[in-house]
Amino acid sequence: MKYLNKTSLVIITALIMSLGFTSCEEDFLDVPPTNAGDSSTAIGTVADAKVMLSGIMRRMTDLTYYGRNFMVYAEAKGGEVTTRTLGRGLSDMYTFNSTPTSNTFEEFWNGMYNRILQTNYLIESIDKVQGEGNFNDIKGQALTLRAILYFDLVRIYGKPYTFDKASYGVPNILTPIDALEQPLRASVEDNYKQIMIDLLAAESLLSKSKNNGYLNYYANKAMQARVYLSMANYPQALAAAQEVINSGTYQLYSNSAWVDSWTKQFGSESIFELGIVPNENDHGNGSLSIYFRKQLYGSSSANGQYFASDYYIARLGQDASDVRWGIMGDDREFASEAIHLGASYKYSGNTLLAGDGKSTPTAVNIKVIRLSEVYLIAAEAAFHSDKDLAADYLNAIRKRAPNLAPATAGTISIDMILDEKSKELFTEGQRYFDMLRLGKPITFNDDFNDLPIIARPKTIDLTFNKIVLPIPKNEINANPGLGAQQNPGY
Repeated sequence: MKYLNKTSLVIITALIMSLGFTSCEEDFLDVPPTNAGDSSTAIGTVADAKVMLSGIMRRMTDLTYYGRNFMVYAEAKGGEVTTRTLGRGLSDMYTFNSTPTSNTFEEFWNGMYNRILQTNYLIESIDKVQGEGNFNDIKGQALTLRAILYFDLVRIYGKPYTFDKASYGVPNILTPIDALEQPLRASVEDNYKQIMIDLLAAESLLSKSKNNGYLNYYANKAMQARVYLSMANYPQALAAAQEVINSGTYQLYSNSAWVDSWTKQFGSESIFELGIVPNENDHGNGSLSIYFRKQLYGSSSANGQYFASDYYIARLGQDASDVRWGIMGDDREFASEAIHLGASYKYSGNTLLAGDGKSTPTAVNIKVIRLSEVYLIAAEAAFHSDKDLAADYLNAIRKRAPNLAPATAGTISIDMILDEKSKELFTEGQRYFDMLRLGKPITFNDDFNDLPIIARPKTIDLTFNKIVLPIPKNEINANPGLGAQQNPGY
């Protein structure tokens, strides 16, 4: 007997939903709410294909993905944030209190596969269509999106490539599938191979022009650099990062412009940015904005869940003049407490809740990848072959702390690069994955409020079984073959 597993079943929903998104041609931010579509006439023109592409991107800003949970996941588990309370919000991410039947965060699995199946349908439809126009750029974006989705998915459910690439990753599904199919997990290595196949196939199809709210050639190259770094393929990571940097298409913010950059959409560093629109995908008091900032004490509004750990504050505190203090706010719960600048206001625009030019301060675009990260990728990749070059790339970002001595070939280290990346990309969804791929132990600031953590020790490393999430029991019930492929320890 065959079962309808969720991974297969969502294809039915995906085909309907992917046809339902409509958009203006000018900009991702102009995408209006969804309407119905006819599958038999879904793609006939480039405009039709762009409608579907916009719809997929819009769904990537759901609360269960870049709109909140994925970003919180990578920070809550990475040791640079802590929390005052347990049992609310997404505190089970911080405590690692997940089992196959509780706190599974199975929306990651279901939601990402829904979007993967939408991209599969879009890619296959483009290959079949006999419509008008050149579909290359849309197909290139769809391939790049599928690579991003698989990269995020395998990092949640599969062990780091650099630690155990032969272990189970996630099912590789590359075409629209029958609802009765029961795909099993591929290896982490096979997932990464497919990710790179998609990225490399897409690059020649993409425009090199800036494409606000969408992907272009350089966004693809930036993602290649990120993926190659996760594979410890340093020559390729460096080459991809340098192509983005040397193109001159994007520019680093000056120290005086860095804080203000968060109040703007599609700034000079923004390589790929997902739009958040009031009254459409603005999540209000459930948004990423709220989770990382703290309302003023005494406020009746919802308070944030996560704030900077003492470890992070000590790192940023190496230079009191570091410009990145400008996006940090007071996270005190009570006025009687000492001032503690642990709240991140990146997703609120600034500490005054200015937003990024829209009507609400929670509708701030998600910056998926910025030029500063590409410089730091280049620094880490070059470290293994040319420490002078690595120091040059690192110093381009390190100068945001003007009182720190510049790195040199004699002083630069991987830990120095990792610390700089932590300071620059705080609350941008990178820390946990960086710590895992580099095999670094992660220590949590549980003692900030004497939190009773049971599901994990204060310090974890790659030997801790819960570094990846379990395959949800609901998915195993629907697709029993996955039972034998459950992550160890669950």
